[in-house]
Amino acid sequence: MCGIVGFIGKEQAAPIILEGLAKLEYRGYDSAGVAVYDGESIKVEKAMGRLKVLEEMTHYGSTLPGTIGIGHTRWATHGQPSNINAHPHLNAKGTISVVHNGIIENYLQLKNRLIRHGYEFQSETDTEVVAQMLDYYYSGDPLEDIVKVLHRIEGSFSLGIIFSEQPDAIYAVRKSSPLIVGKSAEGSFIASDVPAILKYTRKVYYLGENEVAKLTCDDVTFYDADGEQIEKEPVEIKWDAEAAEKGGYEHFMLKEIYEEPKAVRETLMPRIKDDRIEIEELKLTDEEIRKIPKIHIVACGSAYHTGVTAKYVFEGMGRIPVDVDIASEFRYRDPLLSEEDLVIVISQSGETADTLEALRIAHKKGCKVLGIINVLGSSISREADMVMYTWAGPEISVATTKAYSAQLAALYLLALKFSYVKGAISDQELAAYIDDLKRLPDQIELLLGGKERIQRFANRYVAAKDVFFIGRGIDYAISLEGSLKLKEISYVHSEAYAAGELKHGTISLIEEGTLVAAVLTQKDLYQKTMSNIVEVKARGAFVLAVTNEGNTEIEKNADYVIYIPETNKYFANSLAIIPLQLFGYYVSVGKGYDVDHPRNLAKSVTVE
Repeated sequence: MCGIVGFIGKEQAAPIILEGLAKLEYRGYDSAGVAVYDGESIKVEKAMGRLKVLEEMTHYGSTLPGTIGIGHTRWATHGQPSNINAHPHLNAKGTISVVHNGIIENYLQLKNRLIRHGYEFQSETDTEVVAQMLDYYYSGDPLEDIVKVLHRIEGSFSLGIIFSEQPDAIYAVRKSSPLIVGKSAEGSFIASDVPAILKYTRKVYYLGENEVAKLTCDDVTFYDADGEQIEKEPVEIKWDAEAAEKGGYEHFMLKEIYEEPKAVRETLMPRIKDDRIEIEELKLTDEEIRKIPKIHIVACGSAYHTGVTAKYVFEGMGRIPVDVDIASEFRYRDPLLSEEDLVIVISQSGETADTLEALRIAHKKGCKVLGIINVLGSSISREADMVMYTWAGPEISVATTKAYSAQLAALYLLALKFSYVKGAISDQELAAYIDDLKRLPDQIELLLGGKERIQRFANRYVAAKDVFFIGRGIDYAISLEGSLKLKEISYVHSEAYAAGELKHGTISLIEEGTLVAAVLTQKDLYQKTMSNIVEVKARGAFVLAVTNEGNTEIEKNADYVIYIPETNKYFANSLAIIPLQLFGYYVSVGKGYDVDHPRNLAKSVTVE
């Protein structure tokens, strides 16, 4: 959510900043702005709507000369989208400019205090408080002033700051909201995420909690919350800039769906050696694994849905008890945790605010925490006891696809490892499971080859008002994600239900022409879900079924059937989700929506 880019160096800042902001559009925003020091004063330009409006207004930055500046794409939290509320924000004298991601929780208290001291506010934002507080404490030493403000503001935030009276530096501040620093021959950079600056450098520094960075043209210096200088090591980004480009695809989402075979393959194969699962990042001995009485999986959104699947896999395969929690609920329900329990937190970005807080709660309870994440150097990677990376590469589209599939792959590996170590599966069973895992990437590619059939079906249902997804067991977990994919990018009202719950209220919503997507990949549940299909058909529903090859009996009751290749029942999600992702994608395209940037959504949710 929101995006920050800053630059100080030998080149003109505004074009570099605008270019960087364009790489962060996937994060979601409703307005954009840039502030540049031109040698005399700080000049600011803002615009509502897409970044292109600001680019054209400034002739792609050429009307804002200067070699130091900060830019921002805003996703409204305090105050409606408007030019006044857009960032950057200034103090009254126009000598301090601030961009901000996150939320200042005590902004109203601070604002009222400043008003009593004679300060006037132009915007409805919490961010303007930071600019005015920096003015209030200004002593001529920006670092000293920033530290004072840092100790007085509460919440989740990252800040980029420039001072016209100190035109040789940009300052960056971070608390619970991601911010990186980069250095190249051209100068120094700050950004919310790697793609914004990858064109210029592969070595980045991840700011830690309550850390401050001072960037000059030639150097970068880091400080702790007390203003004491600290040393930081850069992280080298392995993937290249082309990985964050569309590569000829119409949308990032479609490109990333086509990258799922690779993401799954690269997450699985390095951890499968000689028909054994070897997870080097798992800093647990076999004896420690055997002593784990229970696993708690905590995540949000699609990552939570992978956790729902994992519960069925861990419990069915290994007879290991698993609780799955939405992170925002986990953190407030005072969960019952034993010090022997293992907590697994899942997040693509590694910065999801509720998931990060759940990790900290688990630590307070004395639990070890394993993070499954996709971003090197992220907050969860630094705070978790163990980190299992999903090697999906950069995911730009807001609606996750390949990261979701890579998370599933990582969880399968963990389930196999734990089940084998605990003696729940034999050597022969482990080998058979591994064979099925190895086939998954090729089977996903096979499904992608049939995308035209799904596109034709989606075109028939572009005007759908309500869609219901149903399934049992792992099929219910698949339905949850299929429903989310549809609703978040096509704005169609869509719900997922455990099929056995239909009679408990939901079936009253089924009427003539209602689309029901039924998932049937679990053979022991075929007939039960088939009965539910018959029930909705009797009430006029049109049924789309996703099922295994060979289950042709379903054609008697379903109106449209998508077959997936045969695999082990525990791994069916990895295949069945592909046509549902494509269905959601093509409905959105048919409606003419911005697939990669759905309204009101952000890629990384770094505030509550």
